[in-house]
Amino acid sequence: MAFWRRGFSSRTEDTATGPVDQGEVSDGSLHYVVEKGGNDSQPSYQEATGAPVEVNSPLGYNVGAVTIIFLNISKMIGTGVYSTPASIYRGTGSVGLSMIYWALGFFTSIASLSVYLEFASYFPNRSGSEVVYLEQAYPRPRWFFPTAFAVQTVILSFSSSNAIVLAQYLFRINGHVPTDWQLKGVAIAGYTVATLFVFFNTKFSYWFSNAVGIVKLLTLIFIAITGLVVLGGHTKVADPTANFREPFEGKATPYGLTNALVKIIFSYAGYENAFNVVNEVRNPIKQLRRNAFIALAIVTILYIFANIAYFSAVPKQDIAKAKQIAASLFFTAVFGSSRAVKGLNFLIALSSFGNLLAVLLGTSRLIRECGRQGVLPYPRFWASTRPFGTPTGPYLVKWVLTLIMILAPPAGDAFNFIVDLQVYPSSFFSFIMGVGLFVVRWRRKRANLPPPSFRAWDVAIIFNILVGLYLLIMPWYPPDGGQYAGDVSFWYATYVATGIALIIACGLYYTVWKYVLPRLGGYRLRQEVLVLDNGAQSHQILKVPIEEVASWDATHDAVGRPLRDYGSDSKESNTGKGEGVGVISQKPV
Repeated sequence: MAFWRRGFSSRTEDTATGPVDQGEVSDGSLHYVVEKGGNDSQPSYQEATGAPVEVNSPLGYNVGAVTIIFLNISKMIGTGVYSTPASIYRGTGSVGLSMIYWALGFFTSIASLSVYLEFASYFPNRSGSEVVYLEQAYPRPRWFFPTAFAVQTVILSFSSSNAIVLAQYLFRINGHVPTDWQLKGVAIAGYTVATLFVFFNTKFSYWFSNAVGIVKLLTLIFIAITGLVVLGGHTKVADPTANFREPFEGKATPYGLTNALVKIIFSYAGYENAFNVVNEVRNPIKQLRRNAFIALAIVTILYIFANIAYFSAVPKQDIAKAKQIAASLFFTAVFGSSRAVKGLNFLIALSSFGNLLAVLLGTSRLIRECGRQGVLPYPRFWASTRPFGTPTGPYLVKWVLTLIMILAPPAGDAFNFIVDLQVYPSSFFSFIMGVGLFVVRWRRKRANLPPPSFRAWDVAIIFNILVGLYLLIMPWYPPDGGQYAGDVSFWYATYVATGIALIIACGLYYTVWKYVLPRLGGYRLRQEVLVLDNGAQSHQILKVPIEEVASWDATHDAVGRPLRDYGSDSKESNTGKGEGVGVISQKPV
C-alpha cells in the first residue's frame, strides 16, 4: 500500500477543519463557491454552475471499506471474464498476447483510477464521478458538457448485455437451448428482479450486493485454483500445457487488437464504481485511495489466473470458436457434463446478477447527479429520493431503457454491438476528462485555490489520455475480411458511427436548447437551487424574460440561491457573474 500512496500521489496537509461558511472565490471569469459536505471531507471549491452540494446526503452514509471494495469488484467481475476471453483471444491471435492484454488492463485501469482519485480529492462531497468531473473541468460553454454527458449517459444507461449473459447462463444450467424470445424473456425477468432488490432500501441494497459479491469472488477463486490443479496434471485433461508451448503462435491484426482492447476495458469496467457514491462515504479520499486499489489488485490477479485456467483445460481452437460462454467450456472439460458443471454455471449466473446490482447502485447515482445539474427536464424526478430513500427516478429510467434494448437488437449480435456502442462515447468522455484534469490544475493554480490531498502522476494521466485517443482512432481500421467481417453481422464500424451520432446529437440538442429557443422566445436561461425532501438539492434551469434578467441577477448568488439582502451591496457582489447566474422564475425549462 505504501507504493500506491507514494507512487501515485503527493499528499498535502489538511487545509481546513470544522464547519466552513459558504463563500466565493473568483479568478475574473469563473466563480468558485466554498462548501463542505457532511461526509467528513475537506471543503470543496467548485465552479458555481455545478449542482449544489448536499450537506446531508439524502441517501445516507452507508458506504464503508467493505462496500467500496465490493461495489468495484461486483461491477468488474460480472460477465466480462466469463464471456469475453474468446473474443480477446481471437483479436490478439495468440495465447501469449492475450495474457499480456489481460495484464495491460491493470495498467490502463490504474492510470484511469488515479485520474478519478485526483478529481475526487477536488470535489469530495459530490457523488456521480464523471458527471461532476466534466462539469467542473469544462464550465464553459455554460452547461454544454453537463448537457452532452447527461444525454448520452441516460440514453446508454441500459444494462441489456449483462442481462442477456445472465439469461444464457441460466439456460446453460439445464442444458436447454433457448429461442431468441425465451432468452429475452428471462433477461427481462432477471433485470426486473435485480431492480426490485435495490429499489426499496439503500442500506439493504448495499448489504445484499456485498453478500453476492463475496460469492462472486469465491467463484473466481475456485476457477483460479482449479486451473492450477489442471496444470498440475491432477484432472482428466490430457495435455494441460499444450496451449502454452508456443504462446505467441498466431497472427494479430490492427482491427483485432483494437477490438480486444475494447473487450479488456469492458471486463475491467467497474474499478471506478465507488466514485459514484463519494458523498455517501465518510472520509472518502482516504477510503477510496486504499480500497479501490485493493479491489483492482484482487480482480487483476484473479483475471490472469482464470485465463490461465481456461487455456490449461480447453484447446485454443475451441476457445476461438466460442461465442460468449468460454467459462462453460472450461467446466465441461474439467468436470464433464455433471451436476458440478450445472452448479458452477449457477454461480456464474449469480455473478452476472451481482454485476447488475452493482451497476444499478453506481449508475443510479451518476444519473441522479445528471438530473441535479438541472439540464434534464423535471429535475425533481431525478433528484428526489422519495418514497423509499433511494434514487427511484434513475432506477425506473434504467429499467425501461434496458427492457427496450433487450427487445430491440437482433439476439445474435446484441452482446457485441451493445458492448462496443457503450465503450466508444465512454472513450471520448474519458479522453476529454483526462485532458480536463490538466485544465482543472491550471485554473485552480490561477485562482490560488488549495492543492488536492491526492495528486496523480503526470505520466499516468498522459497514458490514460493516449489510451482514450487510441480507442477513438483505431476502431475505424477495417478488419481483414472486409467491412462485414467484424464481430457483428453488419458493418464493422456501426457502433463507431452510432457513438459519434450520439455525441453530435448532444451538441445539436444543446445548441437548440441554449441559444436557438431563448432567442426565439425572448428569454435567457438561469439556474436556481431546489431544496427537496430529506436533504436533497438540485438545480433547476429557468426561463427568465430578457427585461427581468438584470433584476434576477442582482437578487441571487452565483449558485442560484436568493440573496437575503437585495440592497446595493448584494448587487455589487453579483457584478461580473454574467450569464447563467442563479434566479427564480415561474417558467422552468
